[in-house]
Amino acid sequence: MFQIIFATGNEGKMREIRAILEDVKADILSMKEAGIRLDIEENGQSFAENAVIKARAVADALAAEERFQDCVVLADDSGLEIDCLNGEPGIHSARYLGEETPFDVKSRELLRRMEDVPDEERNARFVCAIAAVFPDGETITTRGTIEGRIGYALKGDNGFGYDPIFYLPEYRRTAAELSDEEKNRISHRSRALALMKEELKKRNIRENI
Repeated sequence: MFQIIFATGNEGKMREIRAILEDVKADILSMKEAGIRLDIEENGQSFAENAVIKARAVADALAAEERFQDCVVLADDSGLEIDCLNGEPGIHSARYLGEETPFDVKSRELLRRMEDVPDEERNARFVCAIAAVFPDGETITTRGTIEGRIGYALKGDNGFGYDPIFYLPEYRRTAAELSDEEKNRISHRSRALALMKEELKKRNIRENI
């Protein structure tokens, strides 16, 4: 079966990716499941640059593996941009306050910094860039966003990361209060992956995609 290797070890993210790409007839593996152990330095200046860095690092590591010669490597970099904080935490979303710091602690610190910010100035967005490295070395990126606001407290138990403080006025709920099906229809990652799926089709990577 055609293989897509996704450059992440995050199980929550892999569940979301597999759900979004459920109509793609491919074996979708995380880098961990593919046997790749890498400490990748994400030193790009944008989400797209970081996604490319990760995808290329995994593609290089797989180059010597015959069973992965024809696979496509995908990687994403995503994060939260808050307008009143000059786009923070942005590309540093995962590393904000330290990579080992739980996201509920990160989220509460952002809420503390915004405690006096009124509704109309709490605009924010989730951004996701997806990079693909094809078997011939070609590399492309796609980008998806979802607009919302930062709430006043953590709400919801679904999702992960900053979902509990990201309020969606249209749904009157946070991203962590949406069902998996709702979130996978509208998320920044689903939008970026949908665009990437179209790019895969254009290149005839697999006729059943």
